Amino acid sequence: MGVEIERKFLLAGDGWRAAVERPQPMAQGYLNDLRVLDGGLQKASVRVRIEGPSAFLNIKSAQAGPSRLEFDYPVPVEDARQLLELCVGGVVRKRRHYVRHGGHLWEIDEFEGDNAGLVVAEIELDAVDEAFERPDWLGAEVTELKRYYNLALAERPWSRWSEAERAGPAPG
Repeated sequence: MGVEIERKFLLAGDGWRAAVERPQPMAQGYLNDLRVLDGGLQKASVRVRIEGPSAFLNIKSAQAGPSRLEFDYPVPVEDARQLLELCVGGVVRKRRHYVRHGGHLWEIDEFEGDNAGLVVAEIELDAVDEAFERPDWLGAEVTELKRYYNLALAERPWSRWSEAERAGPAPG
C-alpha cells in the first residue's frame, strides 16, 4: 500500500527557475470526475499520465489534505494515449520542474493550455508534521483547496476561475 504525504503551494516568485534540475512535460486525464468523488459514488480518482517516454495509471484516495493513499502502475504509452481519449473533462498539460531545496525535492508544475498562468509547487514528505525549509519563492499553501487539484483543473481549468479565486487564499 502506498501513502502519499504531499503539500501544495502557490509561488511568490521565480527564484526557483535558476535551480531547476530538469523539466518534464506531462499530459494527464481522469477516468472519473470530481462529482462522483464529492457525491460519494467513488472513493478514488483514476488518472492516466504520460510523462516524457513513460506512462502510468494512478489511483489516489479522494480525501483532501496532505495524506492520501496512492498507487502507481506503469502502462504502455500507446495504451495511455488511448486512455486519455476516454477521460472526462479536459487533459491537463504541464511542465514539471524538479528543484532541490533544503534537503527536499520540490516539484513545480507550470501549467499549459486552459490552465496556463497557474504555477504550483509540491513537496512530498515522510510525515504529515515533518518540518521543511521554506524557500523564499514559496507562497501561500493550497493543500486543502480542491480547486488546485489536477482532477478539479481537468474539469474547471484556471482560465475559468474568477479573479478572487485566482488571487489564492486569503492571508491567515
